[in-house]
Amino acid sequence: MPASHVDEKNNDVITVINGPRCALGPRIVSRGSLYISNGKLQHLYAESKAPPGTGNKIDLDGFLLLPGLINAHDHLQYALHPRIGHPPYNNYVEWGEDIHARFPELIARYNSVPRDIRLWWGGIRNVLCGTTTVCHHDPLWPALRSEGYPARVLNAYGWAHSIRLDPGIRRAWDATPDKSAFFVHLCEGTDSLAKREIVDLDSLGMLNAKTVVVHGLALDRPGTALLRERQASLILCPSSNQFLYRRLPDIEVLRAMERVALGNDSPLTADGDLLDEVRFAIERLAIPIDVAYRMITDVAAGILRLTNGEGHIRELGNADFIAVRDNGDPPCERMLTLTWRDIEFVLIGGKVQLASEDVWRLLPAAARHRMEPLCIDGCIRWLRAPIRQLTQRAEDFLGPGMVRLGDRKVRLPNFGISTSSVVAHYPKHQGEERL
Repeated sequence: MPASHVDEKNNDVITVINGPRCALGPRIVSRGSLYISNGKLQHLYAESKAPPGTGNKIDLDGFLLLPGLINAHDHLQYALHPRIGHPPYNNYVEWGEDIHARFPELIARYNSVPRDIRLWWGGIRNVLCGTTTVCHHDPLWPALRSEGYPARVLNAYGWAHSIRLDPGIRRAWDATPDKSAFFVHLCEGTDSLAKREIVDLDSLGMLNAKTVVVHGLALDRPGTALLRERQASLILCPSSNQFLYRRLPDIEVLRAMERVALGNDSPLTADGDLLDEVRFAIERLAIPIDVAYRMITDVAAGILRLTNGEGHIRELGNADFIAVRDNGDPPCERMLTLTWRDIEFVLIGGKVQLASEDVWRLLPAAARHRMEPLCIDGCIRWLRAPIRQLTQRAEDFLGPGMVRLGDRKVRLPNFGISTSSVVAHYPKHQGEERL
């Protein structure tokens, strides 16, 4: 079973990308051209050499090509939800009880949008900020494995919500092979309940190299030492911690950890998207920029057990890349300044998934097929997704003009698009998720 999903059909199309500077590491670049087929980067040609003349050609001279970003923690079904809460809280249990008591109508309203529609918006929200692979911390619902879903979604993993709220945590752990990662919210809070969870998980025999702790806000030096001893990994979501608990992870305590990635949680609690999370981590946690770069590229790929070149621009690896205007900075320094508006090109498995208006004009006709425009806060992006249908379905439940991704308003552009190009399939599923 592959580690992540994206539509693999028609990946025999050959694409040549000419002229960008390519990020080969946080501070390493090489200008050249890329030859892509079967969804893989077959060859990276030096600037002085020309790739084969066949295939679709995309001229990205003046751009910096980066590895597709990896969002190590998301709840994709909550992409359309607003931030909910009346913080500060002591722990995640307290937050959940409070929002269901205070905001039942608001929660019901957003949950009324069919879950598959919300999941698709979760993929779009990630692609807009340059995320090409995302780890969904919830069931791997069929919509996430459906043909054409916007982003790669990790599909070989185990998970439990938490020790306190998931009575099936032992069954989930036992069902997770050692070669896969097991994700669990842990030490999420500031009180004794949150702090002792690391010891509780260890006493259950569920803390080892396959364990990936999410949040870890209450970790102290002994807890961090235990994580290291057991060779477990950690995913930070600092803007969510700041919102819910008015506290940030102690980076001095966590410096001993080698396997640490960043996740973006969801609009329920996060400041914005994954790029916003990166800047938040750099500015508020004083994480070095080259370290932050790796937390959403190669280090994240290692924690998620990805094995097809994700997090790199590497020959014979997946052709998952993003492009931004090149200002001459090293890749990690350019990352510090990026927002979603800077993401002008996203390629996943050799297929163009997103293009700005400027890049759209550079694309060959074959690369534009089945892409539709979306207006986000007045900015147009072309996406390989059934945008018109997704927008109309969400508005059926939320109201016209009420569809948002976090604090960003999305709508259909004023110019027309043929509804005959909209192709989507949303299977019906039963069951409710925990909010």
